[in-house]
Amino acid sequence: MQGNYFFCFEKLTYFKGKKPDGCILCLLRDSNEQIVDLTIYRSEHFIASVNLYPYNPGHIFIFPTRHIEDIREFTGEEESQLTILTRKLLNVLDKAFSPAAYNIGYNMRPAAGASINHIHRHIIPRYPNEIGIADLIGGNRVLVEDPRVTAKNLRELLNES
Repeated sequence: MQGNYFFCFEKLTYFKGKKPDGCILCLLRDSNEQIVDLTIYRSEHFIASVNLYPYNPGHIFIFPTRHIEDIREFTGEEESQLTILTRKLLNVLDKAFSPAAYNIGYNMRPAAGASINHIHRHIIPRYPNEIGIADLIGGNRVLVEDPRVTAKNLRELLNES
C-alpha cells in the first residue's frame, strides 16, 4: 500500500483474534515472519516501532531488546538511552505530524491494560478535535494514514536526523 488511506480496524477483532505463540515483541525483535514488522529504529538495547493498531497516526512504541516486564528492571544505562531515544522520536514525530500534544507512558501488566507483558513505552500524538463519528457509533477508529506508510516515512526522517 502506498499513499494515504482511510484505515479502519475493529479493536475487538484484534483482541479476540489468534495470536502467535510467544511474546510478540520478542518475536518482532527476532524478525519472526508471523509478525508485521513496522520497526523504525533499532539499537543494541531498544527497538521503536509504529503500532500496527494505532490510537492515532504516528502512534509508536519503544521496547527493550531484552524481555522485561517492569520499568524497575531497566538499568541506569537503559533508562538514559530510553530518554534520549524518546526525545529523538518526539522530534521526528513533530516534523512528520505536527501534533498538538502527546501521551507518553506504560501499561504495566494486564490489570493496567497491557495486552503485551514485555514492557513498552507508548508515544501517542494527540490532535485537536480527534474524535470522529465512527468512534462514537461503531467503536472503530478511522485513520488518515496506513501504519505501514507511517513506518516508512518515520524511517526516512530518522535516517535524516
